Amino acid sequence: MSYLELRNLQKRYTKDGPLIVDNMNLSIEKGEFIVFLGPSGCGKTTTIRMISGLEDVSGGDIIVDGESILRKKPRDRGVSMIFQSYAIWPHMTAFDNIAYPLKLQKIGKDEIKKRVESAAVAAGIEMLLKRYPSQMSGGQRQRVAVARAIVVKPKIFLMDEPLSNLDAKLRVSMRSELKRIHLMENSTTIFVTHDQAEAMSLADRIVIMYRGKIEQIGAPMEIYRDSATHFAASFIGTPPANFFETRIEKTGEGYRAVNEHIRYRIPASMNAALAPREGKKAILGIRPEFIDLSPRRESGPGRLCDAVIDLVEPQGSHSILIAHIGGTEIKISAPYSTDVTAYTQVSLAVKDEQAMFFDPDTGVRIR
Repeated sequence: MSYLELRNLQKRYTKDGPLIVDNMNLSIEKGEFIVFLGPSGCGKTTTIRMISGLEDVSGGDIIVDGESILRKKPRDRGVSMIFQSYAIWPHMTAFDNIAYPLKLQKIGKDEIKKRVESAAVAAGIEMLLKRYPSQMSGGQRQRVAVARAIVVKPKIFLMDEPLSNLDAKLRVSMRSELKRIHLMENSTTIFVTHDQAEAMSLADRIVIMYRGKIEQIGAPMEIYRDSATHFAASFIGTPPANFFETRIEKTGEGYRAVNEHIRYRIPASMNAALAPREGKKAILGIRPEFIDLSPRRESGPGRLCDAVIDLVEPQGSHSILIAHIGGTEIKISAPYSTDVTAYTQVSLAVKDEQAMFFDPDTGVRIR
């Protein structure tokens, strides 16, 4: 049995209202770092609030270490929650903020001192214990919130977009610190974010959520390389995948995905999956790094079409090239050494058969 299980979990805010969390089933192993990733309103924060006891459950069950926690009060569930707003007391020193949940548990002063100092060391704020929040930076205040969560030795850490109030540079360093603390404490962690870069860098597994449902669960690179749905492919990746509405057409050479501008010869490895869709529509998806370009018109496997580069955005390690195919904007990730300027005409092709196809009605990957 998994350490944390969500079984047909549901949440409605009114009796006949829509399901904010729609029959969610998820198993999490002890020590995993799970990231809930999705747009605002997809149900990810509501889910962790139900786990913590801050929201009532409309249906289903939450099992921790083999035991349902639905009837337990929040303080008895063995979870610690770190909020976006830090939620630390402005009139208390860092020491007292960290010690506060231990005092509520009537723990002795010597044990409190020992555990607070240990948590402060883990969070890297041992030199700040006498300071008040007004004397700290945003990153330091967030570390106090992390230390307060650590100090109670919870079964599960719940983190609700804890880095969103930090500047970009500090967010990068703090997510490394959170991962380090997670490994050091051997904790089970659920981290909520809409930032796919955070999800990719932190997660053992990502749970992509959309409209209250789980779209896909998997390791970061599994989801990136093998997206199960149109939404998953569009939400993860910077820039996201490019998409084209096409029709599957049979030719003497096999099958093609075609529209007014594209005639893409489908690799033989995909023929069996796409043959039943002959004459029907399919969404062609290609990630920016899998679009190859050459300076002259070419035919052959992988070819998409010709295009004119509208804009070049240097990124240091690579460049993002922007073009249009018909009315669709596409983005191409090219090596920094690629010598292409705006208004250059190029020939585009798909590298290494790295194309994805999705059902336009269901959004599910065609395999």
